[in-house]
Amino acid sequence: MIKKIQSSQMGRSHHGWLKSVFHFSFSEYYNPQNMNFGVLRVLNDDLVQPNTGFDPHPHRDMEIISYVVNGQLTHGDNLGNQRSVKRGDIQYMSAGTGVIHSEHNLGKDTLRFLQLWIIPNLKNHQPSYGDYHFEEELRQNQWLEVVSSKTGNAPIKINQDVHIYVTELSDQQELTLQVNQDRQAYLVLIEGEALINDISLSMRDALEIKEEAIHIKSIGKSHYLVVEMAYKK
Repeated sequence: MIKKIQSSQMGRSHHGWLKSVFHFSFSEYYNPQNMNFGVLRVLNDDLVQPNTGFDPHPHRDMEIISYVVNGQLTHGDNLGNQRSVKRGDIQYMSAGTGVIHSEHNLGKDTLRFLQLWIIPNLKNHQPSYGDYHFEEELRQNQWLEVVSSKTGNAPIKINQDVHIYVTELSDQQELTLQVNQDRQAYLVLIEGEALINDISLSMRDALEIKEEAIHIKSIGKSHYLVVEMAYKK
C-alpha cells in the first residue's frame, strides 16, 4: 500500500524568524487523525532565519534526530555539548529521563533542517547526544543508512527498531527500495521532483509505504529521506 501526502495538506506555521511544515500534529497544528506514523511522532521541515533559533527548552522520553538540508545548525544542551552541523549531517539526542537543549542558526544563510521525533522502545533511557558528518558521495545515487536500531549497522544508533536512509539522485537516475512484510516506511521528497511507482511527487511531498517495494525515477536532481520501521496497524 502506498499513500501520497501532498505538502499542501500538511500543517504550517509562520513566526517571522521561523517557517515550519508539520507532517504530523505539532504546535498550533492539531489533527487527531494525523498524530503519527508508527513510532514516527514528529517530522517538521523548518526554515530558520540567521541569528535566531530555539532557546533552551526541555524534552524527555523521545529520540530526536535533525537532518540538515541547508545552512548550519548549532546545538547546545545541559549535558555540556555545543556543536554545529551542516548539509547532509545529522545530530541526534536521546532525551530519556530529561534534557534541556537549544537549536540556533548562527550562520549568515537561512537554515533548513528536518527534525524527527521517534517514540523510544522504553521510557527513562539515559540522556545522550551525538552528531555525525557524512561525506556527500556516500549518498549520491545510492541509499545511505544514517540511523539504525542499537543492533543495526548505521553509525547512529537509537533506542527503537527504526532505519533511516537518505539519497541524492541525479537527473533521470532510478533507485528502488523494498519495504518488507510487517514493515512500513515514510518517505519525504526533500528537494526536486520524482516519479515513484507512477506517483508524481514535488518538493516536500511524502509517501506512506506499507509492505511494498518502491521504484524512484528522479526528474532533475532530487533528495530523499526514508524512515523504515515495524508495521503497526
